[in-house]
Amino acid sequence: MVEREKDEGEAIALTAGSGGGGQLQREGPVPGTAEGERDGEERGGGDEGEEEKDRGDVEEWSEIRLAIAELSPAQLIKHCGGGGDGKPAAGAPPTLPFLALSHLLLRVLDKIGPTMAVLRLDVQRNIEGLYLSDPAKYSTLTEIVEEEVKEGTARKVDSCARAVLWLARSMDFTIVLLQSLEEDTGQQSLAQLVEAAYEVSLKPCHGWISSAACKIALKLIPEKKIFTSLLLGMGQDCSVLKDEIEKLALLLQPLLEDIHSMMAKFRLDRLKST
Repeated sequence: MVEREKDEGEAIALTAGSGGGGQLQREGPVPGTAEGERDGEERGGGDEGEEEKDRGDVEEWSEIRLAIAELSPAQLIKHCGGGGDGKPAAGAPPTLPFLALSHLLLRVLDKIGPTMAVLRLDVQRNIEGLYLSDPAKYSTLTEIVEEEVKEGTARKVDSCARAVLWLARSMDFTIVLLQSLEEDTGQQSLAQLVEAAYEVSLKPCHGWISSAACKIALKLIPEKKIFTSLLLGMGQDCSVLKDEIEKLALLLQPLLEDIHSMMAKFRLDRLKST
């Protein structure tokens, strides 16, 4: 019974975020000389003003914009290394960007409303704990899943492999929802868009318990304009949001394809919930 409840919770994590909300930090300028420090003092704390400006710049970035930055080729190469052509190694999804992206994109789903919190399960904690135990050894998701396959634990309800699968499926759902929102002409409610995204991305992976839970959650979804306003960063308008959704989908698709191919290789792609 306990395992069944865990599996159910793991499965319906699609509709809610991890709640942890990973924070990406951008480095700001560092004062380099004593003279600069004196100037700052004479001007009434100039360095503090610069730091405040840097914090403000980060706060203006929406989750979608931060996810785009995390998926930039330069950032992926930095995390997972590249071949002689300067591109990230193919077919080996990097762990650190995956964790950062899952934090960001699940936070997008959190904006659907606090009512979704009842379905939240922090499946990331297993992956994060293992990665932090040895970042060099577990630098790619392939290394994590392969180890569990060899140990015979990959199909367990609390395995990292299962967590990777459901987080990837949650990302699939998020992208389908965002694209539907971007393409919508104003005729459908957010609840209708969420339901349509669920039907094509996650319902095939769910049993009747998970499906029933999601139907209940659909009744508590806010208005579309509220959700859209929460997606916007400071100073953004809807036209910018549409462009960024298109860019995010284009950048994220290759990573998701690599993850799903990896899971299929280990015959874990068909795991379902209750």
